[in-house]
Amino acid sequence: MDIGVFIPIGNNGWLISTSAPQYMPSFELNKTIVSRAEHYGLDFALSMIKLRGFGGQTEFWDHNLESFTLMAGLAAVTSKIKLYASTAILTLPPALVARMASTIDSIAPGRFGINIVTGWAPAEYSQMGLWPGEEHFGNRYDRAEEYVTVMKELWADGVSNFAGSFYTMDDCVLSPKPSGHIDIVAAGQSGRGMSFAADLADYNFILGTGINTPTALADSVTALSAAAATSGRDVGALPLFMIIAEETDELAAAKWEDYNANADAGALAWMADQSASDTTATDGSTAKTISLPEGAVNLNMGTLVGSYATVAAMLDEVAALDGVKGIMLVFDDFVTGIENYGTRIQPLMTCRRDVVVGA
Repeated sequence: MDIGVFIPIGNNGWLISTSAPQYMPSFELNKTIVSRAEHYGLDFALSMIKLRGFGGQTEFWDHNLESFTLMAGLAAVTSKIKLYASTAILTLPPALVARMASTIDSIAPGRFGINIVTGWAPAEYSQMGLWPGEEHFGNRYDRAEEYVTVMKELWADGVSNFAGSFYTMDDCVLSPKPSGHIDIVAAGQSGRGMSFAADLADYNFILGTGINTPTALADSVTALSAAAATSGRDVGALPLFMIIAEETDELAAAKWEDYNANADAGALAWMADQSASDTTATDGSTAKTISLPEGAVNLNMGTLVGSYATVAAMLDEVAALDGVKGIMLVFDDFVTGIENYGTRIQPLMTCRRDVVVGA
């Protein structure tokens, strides 16, 4: 079972709380995290792209690095771990991103892939004059399909003459081509998002839900598998979970309760306002779920809270679900979290018993 880390390209990681660790993003921080992840045998690291933060007392995600340039730097200082950068499709043309991917593949052959971000927060794009309007909520996956198709044509053939509703190529060329396959990752939670993933992606992130309910996402994994069966492609689910681990269940629960008690109300209000912009969002979509009050402090991602043994057992439950190809993790404190995962949690996981540390 593959395990990866969703690295903190934005300040404060994924906790919107005044009592959570407060830190700025930097290359050195992310190099430390990814290097230790590689040491402990983790299989991949992914960086998001965020163009405007939520504000509030913690200035949540107001400070961000850029995904491709960060991953290019990390590609040069790692040797085994796979690296995924994220493209916000409203900001960068697909032919340019295809070339960027080929360049990073030359730094780390066979170790680079792209996460497709369609965009849910209008303010990220309107600040640059790039927001297409509310129609984007209805056609963003149509745009994403064309985007990925252009990239795949360039990678495969070195030329694209694609003509669509959003992108038109006129003898568009790419050379050198990448050394091999470039994985595409998607994060669609709606039916339309999953059909996009099933048709064109290699993996699709599935948002875990609830606290200590590791298999609550089983229906979403099944839905992705059904969509992949219809498309005739092998598309793996990558559930996302936050780990809050301590020596005992009680200590971990107390830490989680403290984060919630000190949630940054101002940042949460901004997030709720932006997510409400998509009036077409269906239940289960990102726009519907991230600001639900029961877990907005960490964007309502599935959260595993407990002792190292408790968390290890819950991760094994996730890994046992049919259709799950890997699990992506975030931590309240990433540097400490990676160390505790590698030394205290992973050795207890049945699905990771064959991992060689430090190889």
